[in-house]
Amino acid sequence: MSEAKATKAPAKKAAPKKAASGKTITVTQIASPAGRLPVQRKTLIGLGLNKMNRTKTLEDTPSVRGMIEAVKHLVKVVEAA
Repeated sequence: MSEAKATKAPAKKAAPKKAASGKTITVTQIASPAGRLPVQRKTLIGLGLNKMNRTKTLEDTPSVRGMIEAVKHLVKVVEAA
């Protein structure tokens, strides 16, 4: 009897990364996540904010904008020129 060799599917190629547009936004946490929904606390951590008055400069992407929209009552956003 012959044995069939198991063949692996070819590896998927990674999608090419888009060139950075150079647009950035500065996000500052202005309110505490205490007493908020756990998902809001995790969103702040995902943005790099987890303590009051911390500031991060982030690339202006739709995913970052969506995260900011979810916690807009806890952060202040300044768009860089």
